[in-house]
Amino acid sequence: MPKANSIYEQLIATELLEWKYSMRKKPSFWNKSTKKVQKKINQIIPEKVHRAITKAIKEITRGVLFGSGFTTKKRREVSSLEEIEVKVKERINFYSSSAAVEGAATGFGGFLLSLADFPLWLSLKMKMLFEIASRYGYDTNDYKERIYILYIFQLTFSSQQHRNMIFEKMENWTITRDELPDDMNAFDWRTFQLEYRDYIDLAKLLQLIPGVGAIAGALVNHKLTNKLGKTAMNAYRMRHDKFKQVKLLDK
Repeated sequence: MPKANSIYEQLIATELLEWKYSMRKKPSFWNKSTKKVQKKINQIIPEKVHRAITKAIKEITRGVLFGSGFTTKKRREVSSLEEIEVKVKERINFYSSSAAVEGAATGFGGFLLSLADFPLWLSLKMKMLFEIASRYGYDTNDYKERIYILYIFQLTFSSQQHRNMIFEKMENWTITRDELPDDMNAFDWRTFQLEYRDYIDLAKLLQLIPGVGAIAGALVNHKLTNKLGKTAMNAYRMRHDKFKQVKLLDK
């Protein structure tokens, strides 16, 4: 473990190591069984919902890769990593609360408004990731940094098997970055959207149920947005000079 200069950095090093172990876990029996359950769930969900989700994910993903709508202001200089993360946690709380309000509103509005929740919530989460990246000092105008943001997203909302694969790329980011194609169109958005859909379909299905949609929308949006923010924090900690040497011991 690297030498930390403060108690806060020592805590981060420990948290980062534990997080890495969780990212490297082998798929459990439950993880492997989830795909079968998911197929049955997909049969229950109306086709128009599938089309709306697919379209939203496709357009937002393309927006992340090509658009200027997700750019952020240059990060202000700060004196310590702890100061950076105080601000990052504030923004995660802000976006999680905003997502909860948005999820409750669309869930309360019934089926049609629940469809609108997918692009709204997806866009909000992406904006949060761009802001977090900027807070840690990364240039989100660089398309390869945008790919890293999409990796963070996949790491949060994917099966454990896919998570293992993505984490390996992120843990070896210097190599992965050099191997990325210059053509942004080469990004595999289809796998991206399928993994995301499979991860959230069951939770979001509750949002379509009259009477509980608002509560489900608020809880799911808040919990998963917060989870995404925490994943992003660890993903950028992993690239920090002081924590690059936090390595796992193969068992």
